[in-house]
Amino acid sequence: MDTNQPIIPVPQAAINGLAVVGFVALVIAGIWLAVYSTRFVPDVVSRVGAAAVYLGSVFNPADEPALSVVSTPIASTTISFGDSSSTISTPVTQSRTNPIKTTAGERTSGVYQIGGATTTSALSGLPDLVVNISSVGYLASTSADSFVATSTMRSNNRPAIKFTVKNIGANKSGGWRFSASIPTQSSYLYYSPFQQPLNPGDSIDYTLGFDQPVAGSDKMISVTANFDRAIGESNMNNNSASASITIVGS
Repeated sequence: MDTNQPIIPVPQAAINGLAVVGFVALVIAGIWLAVYSTRFVPDVVSRVGAAAVYLGSVFNPADEPALSVVSTPIASTTISFGDSSSTISTPVTQSRTNPIKTTAGERTSGVYQIGGATTTSALSGLPDLVVNISSVGYLASTSADSFVATSTMRSNNRPAIKFTVKNIGANKSGGWRFSASIPTQSSYLYYSPFQQPLNPGDSIDYTLGFDQPVAGSDKMISVTANFDRAIGESNMNNNSASASITIVGS
């Protein structure tokens, strides 16, 4: 009998067997996860990747003060004194042989800018940004210029709103941002990049659309200017506006 042959204890053999079973189980789980990822993950990623926000804007500078001038027609009078050889004694008024003929002068009008580029006015106080939503609808294409006004749309449309941010305050704003809460499938909150400063009276008209809306009635879209309070304002209570839309479909 060979007494040099190693004898594996029973507990060690059991441990080795369990290790093999665990390894096989991990391999099977890895294969299953790979199949699951191949079938479902690309679909989720593609739907998330399709979500987008479409934004267009138009800057409207404040009206410059102007002076309108309308000239009053000046009547010119032609007086005929009859024969040119008539003698007029001053200050005696010569009698007229023909009636007075009156001709109206030319009417003119003009608009003239007051001041111009060389005129500067001292601003004081604080800016005041106000938001106003003018219309709701959808974008017929990816262009912000394809806006169609309606309060009801299908889930395969791109819901959109038109809104204006205007500085009604007494001073120029610094750079500012706005946020938009839109009813997408993931309840998305859009944060804009910094917008250009606005002088008193300046405004910007925006068109904002988005993909992947969630179906339902009274879905709210809200816009807030200066949401992070990056600039000081005289009134922070008029920085937000909301509108509701109805999205039909699944």
